[in-house]
Amino acid sequence: MTSSATYSSDGLRHDVADPATWSVRICAGRCDTCIFRPGNLMRLEPGRVADLIAQAIAEEGHVVCHSTLGTSAPAICAGFEAHQRGSAASLALRLARAGVLQIVRVPVSRRVKP
Repeated sequence: MTSSATYSSDGLRHDVADPATWSVRICAGRCDTCIFRPGNLMRLEPGRVADLIAQAIAEEGHVVCHSTLGTSAPAICAGFEAHQRGSAASLALRLARAGVLQIVRVPVSRRVKP
């Protein structure tokens, strides 16, 4: 594991692991506007969620909960953790299931976002 933080193109921190403690943050549940809930609660472009999932699977990555983006503790989306193909493909989630990484459950925001 590396200790460098990673950032998206808009400058938001999106790493979910703490290399000092060998832990990975995962949301304790789905937020009210989770992209994995029925409907389009985040008003995303058609196909955007499928694209996020496909990219995460292709990279052995994960989807970061939008409620935790830009915070000091970004976390893997609980909806993605529950996604059968996503969960199986994610390196972080596989390492957590294997006991290599400790799971830290992060409380989710109940604030409704537009």
